[in-house]
Amino acid sequence: MSTKTIVITRPSGQARQLIEVLSQTIEKSGVAKRSLPEIVSLPLLTIVPKDDEQLADHIATVLKDADLAIFVSPNAIESVMRLLERDWQDFSKKIIPIGVMGGSSALALKNHGIGLEARPTPVMIPANNEQWDSEGLWQELQGLQWDWHNKKIVIFKGEGGRDWLAETLKKAGATVEAISTYTRVPLDTNNSVWHAIQQMDISKSLWLLTSSEAVRYLGQVANHQLPQGLQSASALCSHHNIADAAQAVGFGEVFTTDPGDEALIKATLAWLTI
Repeated sequence: MSTKTIVITRPSGQARQLIEVLSQTIEKSGVAKRSLPEIVSLPLLTIVPKDDEQLADHIATVLKDADLAIFVSPNAIESVMRLLERDWQDFSKKIIPIGVMGGSSALALKNHGIGLEARPTPVMIPANNEQWDSEGLWQELQGLQWDWHNKKIVIFKGEGGRDWLAETLKKAGATVEAISTYTRVPLDTNNSVWHAIQQMDISKSLWLLTSSEAVRYLGQVANHQLPQGLQSASALCSHHNIADAAQAVGFGEVFTTDPGDEALIKATLAWLTI
């Protein structure tokens, strides 16, 4: 077993690319010449898109007179596009602008050709990547100087999660409909991937945390899965809300980095040099 372990807690599909890039970057950097760290995937939550014709019909109906669509995550984008199987600009006589909270979501839209059309769909994203969250998007939306009382907003999200933006838009006077298009299924406590976690030296582990809900689930099962606790483990978090959750479940050392994989990888390399 290598001296240090990096634990990737994203859903398997999303973790794969990060693990590949992180592994290549570590090898090229030379920061761990003596002993390469082990990278372990622990998908605390699995994203399950909803597959419901009635939901698809409902979304298509809502979009006909929507003034703005907000996707809270790349998962929301993928699940909606999978449900609808149509070009974004086919749903309304007018072009429906889109709001997203981070670079990964903006990239997911581009992968579906959104924003690249002959008449591009306007895509709003917080200008400062340190504000890639609900609050940052709200600041960006206020720059539109809309009279929210005359606006209909649809928010695509997963089951649960924060309702801050929806409530803020409602208080501003907007008509808001939040539609859940996917669920998050916690990792089974009997899954064999827990074995690798139980065998590692927890004091030499760095956990990459990108979801507050996943961290809270980890806190629920930690006593059973990790009798040694998380007090000697380090956590690297992509948002201050996630860092707060990590501290609450008992991580001994908690670092916060900018959103995005590039920042996560850079901070991971810095941890490896400690």
